[in-house]
Amino acid sequence: MVVKRQRQSLWQFLLLPLRLVIAVLVIISEIARPVYRPLVNWFASLSIVKHFGEFVGSLPRGIILVLFVVPLAIAEPLKIYALIIIARGHVISGLIIIALAYLMSFLLVERLFHAGREKLLTYAWLRWIMDRVEIVRSWVGELKESVVMTMRAWLQRMGDS
Repeated sequence: MVVKRQRQSLWQFLLLPLRLVIAVLVIISEIARPVYRPLVNWFASLSIVKHFGEFVGSLPRGIILVLFVVPLAIAEPLKIYALIIIARGHVISGLIIIALAYLMSFLLVERLFHAGREKLLTYAWLRWIMDRVEIVRSWVGELKESVVMTMRAWLQRMGDS
């Protein structure tokens, strides 16, 4: 019993960096999402995109996984690279790279995930990751709502003074 707990603790410790990366990327995505949302909605409404989504959804899960992972494996490291570029003082270049990476994420990766979601989530490891992403998104949403309520109350008090 003690050995099993030690293994679980070690496993949780080893997964901590993955959890932190997921948290940071979800937070950044939630900040960027309102900027890109109108473009994403327009793009998703195009008939060619709808047909492509139906086509992707009809494919075997392994092919959907490859179609999903390849652009994801390009876009996500680009986001981290862009932050490094910004930290080194190349703000404009970093912002362009991160904007393009998010554009790729929102227009391609999200569309592919949405189209193949049902089949992709049959992979237990991907379902586990997506559950963590949803937890962080929910936390960010609650935090955002709390900040907005605090700011409104503060502004209300300032207006009453």
